[in-house]
Amino acid sequence: MLRSEPGRMAIFIDGPNLHATGRALGFDIDFKRLLLEFQNRGSLLRALYYTPVSEDQEFSSIRPLVDWLGYNGYTVITKASKEFADAGGRRKFKSSMDIELAVDAMQLAVHLDEIVLFSGNGAFRALVESLQRRGVRVTIASTISSQPPIVAEELRRQADGFIDIAELQNRIGREAA
Repeated sequence: MLRSEPGRMAIFIDGPNLHATGRALGFDIDFKRLLLEFQNRGSLLRALYYTPVSEDQEFSSIRPLVDWLGYNGYTVITKASKEFADAGGRRKFKSSMDIELAVDAMQLAVHLDEIVLFSGNGAFRALVESLQRRGVRVTIASTISSQPPIVAEELRRQADGFIDIAELQNRIGREAA
């Protein structure tokens, strides 16, 4: 497949997975710095952030981040999390944005040379393989520096490249107040 402009890239962020990665590594992600980091690496066409939100709560802790991202260069894709009671009667929430992320990645693939996927979820291995068959280079951004590692080994092996977020801490971590 021929592409008219080399180096066109998009980043796809699995929000809960990236949050867990930052927590495991002991730092908060500065999303303005993250966007600049990847704008400096090539022609960044899109930065997409996927996260479930709790619609029934008056205030959600994720809401200020979602609003900020939407006004500062990110396309934010949200879905209401589903509430259920577990076997012990405890209130639990179930949510996953994996399908939405995968569908969007496949639809945008024709316009891209590279996708950077911020997730360590092994369920994305088949997506990575499918994108590669379409001629898109896929880089996974996660970590092997935590115990246990956040990235699934099968995802890391399938990818064309791997960025350990621990190595980006000084460039994308939030500055101390």
